[in-house]
Amino acid sequence: MVIQRQDSGTLIAMVLRFNPILAKTSVIGLILGLVACGGGTTTTTTTTETPAGGDTTAVAPSGTEPDGGGSVETQLVLNSQTSVVGAGASFPAPLYQRWFQDFSGAVPNLQVDYQSVGSGAGVERFTQGLVNFGASDVAMTDEEIAKVERGVILLPMTAGGIVLSYNLPEAPELRLPRDVYTGIFLGKITNWNDPEIAAANPDVTLPDLPITPVYRSDGSGTTGVFTMHMSAVSEEWKNSIGEGKTVQWPVGIGAPKNDGVAAQINQTPGAIGYLEEGYAASAGLPMASLENKSGNFIKPSPESTSKSLGAVELPDNLRAFIDDPEGDESYPIVTYTWIMAYEQYDDPEIAKALEATIEYGLTEGQKVSAELGYIPLPENVVEKVAAAADRISPDYEIKVK
Repeated sequence: MVIQRQDSGTLIAMVLRFNPILAKTSVIGLILGLVACGGGTTTTTTTTETPAGGDTTAVAPSGTEPDGGGSVETQLVLNSQTSVVGAGASFPAPLYQRWFQDFSGAVPNLQVDYQSVGSGAGVERFTQGLVNFGASDVAMTDEEIAKVERGVILLPMTAGGIVLSYNLPEAPELRLPRDVYTGIFLGKITNWNDPEIAAANPDVTLPDLPITPVYRSDGSGTTGVFTMHMSAVSEEWKNSIGEGKTVQWPVGIGAPKNDGVAAQINQTPGAIGYLEEGYAASAGLPMASLENKSGNFIKPSPESTSKSLGAVELPDNLRAFIDDPEGDESYPIVTYTWIMAYEQYDDPEIAKALEATIEYGLTEGQKVSAELGYIPLPENVVEKVAAAADRISPDYEIKVK
């Protein structure tokens, strides 16, 4: 069903294993970019936050000065030193940081800086004009768009699965029916040896251990997608908890951002939490097979999440959500994630640089998506997104073929 909305050493090692390109970045930059908690500014580069379109000075992190070379081919030529600053969702942060470092490192006079602060904070900063672009796992509503005087262009740039990872060494493989995983987060199923869990896992020895749900403590697009799915599969959830970037959780403990949830699961025996697939893989966390709409238990993978997108036609407004996908082999919790650009920029160099950066993400960037745990966009989606993004700058033409 598609819904159109109107409306620290261990952590460093985890990051480097997840994204080797970031190994060139300073340790401080890595910690700030991927490990920092809460809604504060986090970034892989050292920059001063300035209003979008204003005067900015690019400051490259230690050891990552753009060399103007590399294998990246682009038609972008900048007339002055240009810094493009974005902020938002932690879900796509490792992929975006890979794209932006590769691209800006190969283009003279360009620095692209992405601050992983969560979808809620990303929408706020974008609305306030504090960044040149925002990012969110939940597309802006009509009400949110109306607050942005400079206009909004929504661009789905990648997609991925949201998984349920857990800390249960006795069960490297686990199957969770719909009634079970909704029951866990509703606080109705409280122990790992519960008969409903045991019935779905007859070959697994389940411990007599309390279940500790872990949820996002910050305003989160990942939470928005997860609770949208939960509302689609459970009337009780829909009527009591609902959906949104923040909800009132009945049980569990909170942690900031995807990497915070991963860390909390790792350090809490019996914990289970929702997070983006790539973060779970990076942290070495097991991922449960979830029951899909067809009644099959599907393990999250690029292949199973791609099947979920395959039957979805992205609407003209580029705001499609997949709350409970069809298909015997589809993984049940999948989302697009969006970059938010302005329709008007005061600085033509920033507009041109951002459009070229988006072009890179839609072309060369898609080639590294799978290795980082994301779903490459289908060709027809790339073409739709490129057509929308080509409105950002009159001085640049996106070419995706």
